[in-house]
Amino acid sequence: MKGRKIFIKIAIDSPAAAGAGTIAKALSKYYNLFYLDTGKIYRMIAFIKINQKKKFNEKFLKSRIKKLNLKSLQNKKLLSDKVGTEASLIAKNKNIRKLVHAFQINCAYRPPKKFNGSCLDGRDITYKIIPDADFKFFVTANLKIRAKRRFKELKNLKKKVSYSEVLKSIKKRDKNDYNRRISPLRKTKDSILINTTNLSKRACFLKIKKIIDKKLIVNGNL
Repeated sequence: MKGRKIFIKIAIDSPAAAGAGTIAKALSKYYNLFYLDTGKIYRMIAFIKINQKKKFNEKFLKSRIKKLNLKSLQNKKLLSDKVGTEASLIAKNKNIRKLVHAFQINCAYRPPKKFNGSCLDGRDITYKIIPDADFKFFVTANLKIRAKRRFKELKNLKKKVSYSEVLKSIKKRDKNDYNRRISPLRKTKDSILINTTNLSKRACFLKIKKIIDKKLIVNGNL
């Protein structure tokens, strides 16, 4: 990585609504890393499938992924439970995963030069996308806490949804994520477990920052 003083790769896996995205964004901002929420890519594909069923095929999807930009992944419509459930089903498709993986790996290993590295969060980042990551974390939280967080998030977006519906949706997504045959969600032996159930956003950030800084100091990068 010519031109960079340091190059840090952070990989984070987590079930839905555990807080991984919030943590990853904070870490990326602090360490000046290129951030990619990989789950948003599958949500985007799900959104396309739901709204463009007649055009949806592998060739069409390949062309859309090539044109993918980070701004398009910020679409608030991607946060709906319907899109989330469809995304977890799409993630089982071997051909779609190949297309998405290529995009993710490029972001992880070849981010724009202005960044000091990359930070990706998703379901198979620690062992499939960045197996040689400098830092690996598995972020989780109690199921009901996760459902409450997602419910609050959706209510803030003026979505008409009940807590019971959100809880049911997250249970279904967990089942799909943990049990799919291709790249299932799992904690690797070398991933550090971070349980956010009783931690504030700030506390989570500081806990992980301490772990990262300690290693960077030892390696002479801080």
